[in-house]
Amino acid sequence: MSTDNNYGNIPLEYTPISMWGYFGYELLFSIPCIGFIFLIIYATSASNRNLRNFARSYFCYLIIVLIVCAIALFATMSAGLLGAFSPADIFGN
Repeated sequence: MSTDNNYGNIPLEYTPISMWGYFGYELLFSIPCIGFIFLIIYATSASNRNLRNFARSYFCYLIIVLIVCAIALFATMSAGLLGAFSPADIFGN
């Protein structure tokens, strides 16, 4: 078994992305509007499978974050709405 890291025989479709590549793509995807456009483009039509899968995983991460933020916003609004009513208003004292 050889420990040689020669990627010359791997097709371009399966070429690994370096650590700095992942870091750079994550920075690109975190730019508000432009990053979202690149995220959609890479998630649907990137020629490298590793990049396409990374973009899809980042897209799933954004969906989960949006759902958690929506739940937190709903819980905060509900607590504020319940706090607006005092016990005197409810029981008539």
